[in-house]
Amino acid sequence: MTNEQKQQLMREKAAALMNSGEVAYVIGWRETRFPDKTAIFYVRDAADANLLTWNEYTIPLTAKFLCEDRYTDKKIGIFARGCDSKAINRLLADNQAERDKIHILGIPCEGKHSDRCKNCRNKNPLIYDELLWEPEKTDGIPESPRFFRVEEIESVNTSEARSAHWETVYARCIRCYACRNACPVCTCRECYVDMHRTGFQSKRHNPEENHIFGVTRAFHVGDRCIECGECERVCPMELPILGQTQKIIKTIEELAGDYESGITADDENYLGKFDLDDKDSFT
Repeated sequence: MTNEQKQQLMREKAAALMNSGEVAYVIGWRETRFPDKTAIFYVRDAADANLLTWNEYTIPLTAKFLCEDRYTDKKIGIFARGCDSKAINRLLADNQAERDKIHILGIPCEGKHSDRCKNCRNKNPLIYDELLWEPEKTDGIPESPRFFRVEEIESVNTSEARSAHWETVYARCIRCYACRNACPVCTCRECYVDMHRTGFQSKRHNPEENHIFGVTRAFHVGDRCIECGECERVCPMELPILGQTQKIIKTIEELAGDYESGITADDENYLGKFDLDDKDSFT
């Protein structure tokens, strides 16, 4: 199928869902005034479906926007590639979405004009109600190694050098929270940095405070991160956010074997569970 044929099929499927009344709206993408940018788009009636687009710049994740209407009594239609479907699985595992309230239009992805696609291992959707076209044969064959972003971090191998490295990184952070807002597994209704309580992290902008936020967030999402790269994509300062989180995931793999979040909706939290028969003492 050509790109135009895929786009037309997406429009027809969305229009059909709206006309049937099966869903309240469909989450997809539309063009913007910038030729190399697309935006998340809500199809709220059949006529809106003609604004849907599918091209090399349909990069933003759709799944995060399920959180805008979580625990709804309506059914939501959503287009999902491999990365989107991993995010949906994670939302289901975290009880942030209900499977029977989502109609998933699965779309195999050929890869987009984005660095994050280079180490994608799941171009085809992992969960869907309808699969719109034939799956990609390159699924599971990434262009770059999974943890290639971790290599730079691990190359800094002394405590002094690591301290200087991260001080430089977080000196550039402007605490805009774009990483948190775009991340599909950052689903707290109220983030701790927005709480006004004595003893919580302050709003001051300095490397130390920025570092606390970055590390806290990394551990908060570490074992649930689906490695979609949305955090790095939206960061205006181009911080190595995914690399930091993948370092945690790589360590989990070294301790527990193959680990990848979002493959199924039955995922557990490696960092959030314990075994009473653990050989290490808790006392």
